[in-house]
Amino acid sequence: MTSSVEPQDNFKVQRVASVLRHSVTESIRNAILVGRFRPGERLPERELCEMTGVSRTLVREALRQLESEGLIIVIPHRGPVVERLSPEQARGIYQVREELEGLACQLFAQEATDAQLDALREAFQLLKRALTRGTALEQIAAKNAFYQQLLDGAGNEALTSTLRLLNSRVMLLRSTSMQAPGRAKHSVAEISDLLQALEARNARAARKAGSLHVRNAASVAIAILQRSMEHAAAVD
Repeated sequence: MTSSVEPQDNFKVQRVASVLRHSVTESIRNAILVGRFRPGERLPERELCEMTGVSRTLVREALRQLESEGLIIVIPHRGPVVERLSPEQARGIYQVREELEGLACQLFAQEATDAQLDALREAFQLLKRALTRGTALEQIAAKNAFYQQLLDGAGNEALTSTLRLLNSRVMLLRSTSMQAPGRAKHSVAEISDLLQALEARNARAARKAGSLHVRNAASVAIAILQRSMEHAAAVD
């Protein structure tokens, strides 16, 4: 998997006391998602401190949070390492995503207000611009914002909470699939189809479109992970 770190990406943390811990965690998470730290790579504390501009204590707290999310693992005598998802693990996550996000699309079509639909349209326009000319970090942020609007309109707290448990690994797989050549163009077309179904308040078509989008992303990401695993085995 090739790195997609852009020169514009900035991982420095703003020093606002009430949000500092969250900001450090978010910064390190984003650095992983855009490929600054690759699967299987160590996360040296000194480098993380320099990258974020904060103390070792805050970095360690952030690493504990990311470990609880399944984004990193701590290996004895080696320290924190970015988790390397296997194709089988990815397949399982995508199976759950397909059901949950398909349901979210169905519920949005049935329950969302006109204002929430307008917010989703705006999020889609921002996503299209990000996928066309944004940095990797901007693309991930725009995709996350679109899905947050979708979940807000679905109005199901249990569904949102369940997806949040998978959120870090979902984002890691999302960033993986988005790196594939041509995937951004197909992703925009798929989400455009979804938006049309949502605008028509067609719950069945919305669920079908949402599920198809996840399945297509799954096939791309799993293929990338498979090639990465085979390359790693050949190198070893």
